[in-house]
Amino acid sequence: MTSKTTDRIATGFFWLTGIAIMLLLAWFLIRILGDGLPQLSWKFITGKPQEIMAGGGVGPMLFNSFYILFLSLLFSLPIGIGAGVYLTIYAKQNKFTDFIRISVEALSSVPSIVFGLFGFLLFVNLFGLKFSIIGGAATLSLLNLPVLVRVTEEALRSVPESYWEASLALGSTRWQAIRKVLLPAALPNLITGITLVAGRALGESAILIYTAGLSVSRFFPDWNPLAMGETLATHLWYVQSEALVPDAKQIAKGSAALLLIVVLIFNLLIGIPSRILQKRLSGGNNRGGEK
Repeated sequence: MTSKTTDRIATGFFWLTGIAIMLLLAWFLIRILGDGLPQLSWKFITGKPQEIMAGGGVGPMLFNSFYILFLSLLFSLPIGIGAGVYLTIYAKQNKFTDFIRISVEALSSVPSIVFGLFGFLLFVNLFGLKFSIIGGAATLSLLNLPVLVRVTEEALRSVPESYWEASLALGSTRWQAIRKVLLPAALPNLITGITLVAGRALGESAILIYTAGLSVSRFFPDWNPLAMGETLATHLWYVQSEALVPDAKQIAKGSAALLLIVVLIFNLLIGIPSRILQKRLSGGNNRGGEK
């Protein structure tokens, strides 16, 4: 078999694989949106849930989803980005930093339910936060941290070394070079990574079942971080497994479609400006990562 024939076979295989994945994703989208969109209405999106009667909404759950996401990023972003900067700029290449990187890689592959059980033992029981929004957000931030550390490290390493060298040559300190040169240049990649982390957090349920609970406050919106905080993802699980309402299947279909739409809109609202910013910083080309 010649090299050209092998290349054609490999190319055809990868094309077929890509098309199969796209068709699978399209089938999921059509199935979820086709079943869920007819259930969506303004009353459903903003209304309060019902425990026994039909016709409840998911307004508090949708609010809690974004509230917990905001708090989790508030906790994890400074630590994750700071750790990534330390590993990239300040840390020396030794056994200790190698151990840190291995630990980060290991934590990023831990199943989310393990983080949920850890958060239940630490925040719910030991710290006495019980099932609460703050407990769920703190546990969710632990899930985000390993990914944010790796994303920050890779984003900073993608910046040409000449940026760093030129900044130091002009007399800036390390902190000034990081704050005014490296982080702005790595911002598009950082935003992309944060978007992926946020999208994963919006759809997370295993962690929040054990830490934020399966109930919502009587008040809407409730900004109290110690209130129980059922999210849209956990509500979807609850109505499919334990709900007593007669229209549980319709609520589940509508919740799934709404969650999918929210994640797509969230990614587009952050992803599109990130691409525009990346093009402006790279001068209209994609060679910004060349060394």
